[in-house]
Amino acid sequence: VLHNHILFVIAVTPVFVQKGDDVMLNLKEADDLENSFVSWNFNNKSINKDLILVRWLPRTEPEVSPGYKGRIEFTVTRCCVKLKNLQETDSGVYTARVIGAVDEQTTQYNVTVQVSPVNLTVDSVSSSSDSCNLTVTCSTQDSHISSTFTCDTKTCSQEGGERSEVTTFAASLRVYLVNDSITCNHSNQVSWTEDIERAKKLCIQYAGKTDLFFNRDSYVVSFSKLVLFIFTDPKPVIIVVALVFIAIFLLLIIVAAVVCLRKRRKRKSKSAF
Repeated sequence: VLHNHILFVIAVTPVFVQKGDDVMLNLKEADDLENSFVSWNFNNKSINKDLILVRWLPRTEPEVSPGYKGRIEFTVTRCCVKLKNLQETDSGVYTARVIGAVDEQTTQYNVTVQVSPVNLTVDSVSSSSDSCNLTVTCSTQDSHISSTFTCDTKTCSQEGGERSEVTTFAASLRVYLVNDSITCNHSNQVSWTEDIERAKKLCIQYAGKTDLFFNRDSYVVSFSKLVLFIFTDPKPVIIVVALVFIAIFLLLIIVAAVVCLRKRRKRKSKSAF
């Protein structure tokens, strides 16, 4: 016997959840649950696959999929499902189907969990006596973008301006320049994370050709590729540079004194024989 079903589809409802939190997904406008078949499915974006969470027939126990036992709770009276301890990989579309004798009703939620951490890494650096070009990559678990920056003795600029894209889980990934600092930002409606580095500090750290690099609002003192100090006030820079040179001078004197002392001891030991 074939039954003609009327399909009722309700618009997808967006839901934003903090990582580690729980969320309750309810049925919408579902009638006669006592005589209907109910199922909850999850379209996993990370693996592009539709997964069954739970199935239920009247007067039977809910059938929870093995992979979700302990991770979800199903309420028989209302046929709602509670998702527990959500992670980034739980982002996706959750669909409830209620199949009755004459109609089928569908409820959908697009769940977005907070963004994953972001990381800013340096790909390449080339420098001259008065400028530096560096390329960086801003990356997350599922996406990345790269951008090139140029710094001279006065300021820095970003090639092509701010770069951005939408990641797999509908979050925004951006890399941009503010006050000569490179900002890598990953955000959605419930959270954001950033990784910030000063452009000229990266030039010195990875190129290692300049010992004292002046910026409009910062002064960096370095030795080879090691950044020693960063100041926003020029006064401490003079003191630090002077102390560094004094320390080197004293070290040279000590080394020379030790060498002379060893030579004298050798001469005395030879004359004794």
